[in-house]
Amino acid sequence: MAIRRYAAFLRGVTPMNAKMPAVKRAFERAGFGDVATVLSSGNVVFNASASYEESLARKAEAAMEKELGRAFPAIVRPVDALRAILDSDPYKAFRLPSGAKRVVTFLRDPPKAKLDLPVERDGARILCLKGTEAYSTYVRTPRGPVFMTLIEKTFGKGVTTRTWETLGKVAAK
Repeated sequence: MAIRRYAAFLRGVTPMNAKMPAVKRAFERAGFGDVATVLSSGNVVFNASASYEESLARKAEAAMEKELGRAFPAIVRPVDALRAILDSDPYKAFRLPSGAKRVVTFLRDPPKAKLDLPVERDGARILCLKGTEAYSTYVRTPRGPVFMTLIEKTFGKGVTTRTWETLGKVAAK
């Protein structure tokens, strides 16, 4: 069976609730190869036999539960798919405000209802949806991460979001 490079994006990981060496160890003990963590916000890159992304996510979650005593929801994507996203630059079709941050939201499943996009709230905009990735922008405000309110209201909490810059760092591993 072919070996592929994957990335797991873990929801809710911070340096306060999970140390990356322990997360890395959990993935290694689950049998994943060439495991690397990226930043301290729950990004793990690893090798595995080609498989369904959902199966790999469940295996990673079980390994974290066993090793850390806590599982973080994982959304898995092939690294080559991440590189294709970066190469396609879905933001180029939109006029972005000066200083806008670009974020990608990874969904487990496509939305059940058709969305009328773009949608905006408090300066955060969900621009488009391609498959199970949503592309948004926001401009920083004193009110904090208002874009997360918009994303969770639109897609629910079974998602995880990364900045465009983080996506580039993960895809480079």
